[in-house]
Amino acid sequence: MKGHTEFMGNTLSPAAIALRVVHAGIAVVEIVCLGRVWHGALTGRRDRTLGVAIAILAAEGVGLVIGRGNCPLGPLQREVGDPVPLFELVLPPRAAKAAVPVLTVIAVIGVAINLARMIARRGLSRTSTGRYTNLLAVPAARRRSPSRCA
Repeated sequence: MKGHTEFMGNTLSPAAIALRVVHAGIAVVEIVCLGRVWHGALTGRRDRTLGVAIAILAAEGVGLVIGRGNCPLGPLQREVGDPVPLFELVLPPRAAKAAVPVLTVIAVIGVAINLARMIARRGLSRTSTGRYTNLLAVPAARRRSPSRCA
């Protein structure tokens, strides 16, 4: 076909090739973000890059909700003439279908561990109103002792 190119075993339009490259780039960034989340979970190190990584993964999560569990770029990919889902380029079809839910669970667990570490480190405690308060900031004279009865 005129204007189409053989790319990774498929004959694709220039738009499909460009979208595949962009899609692959997004996937690489998100895998790096997942690695950063787990680095923070395992080492306890937190900085601005952890927040950025969590924000990027959260944005992908919103996209997955919009796509009802499927990548939101999938329909666009098919529209430009690329019938092969991104993960199927590197994984067998069954593993490719399982990749998104598995990676989602791994990301949620990593974020939860980071959140738990943050709460523990800052001495945050949930009050009866559902709000978090910093117990370390309460003056010692007003802090309730765990041994005293109410």
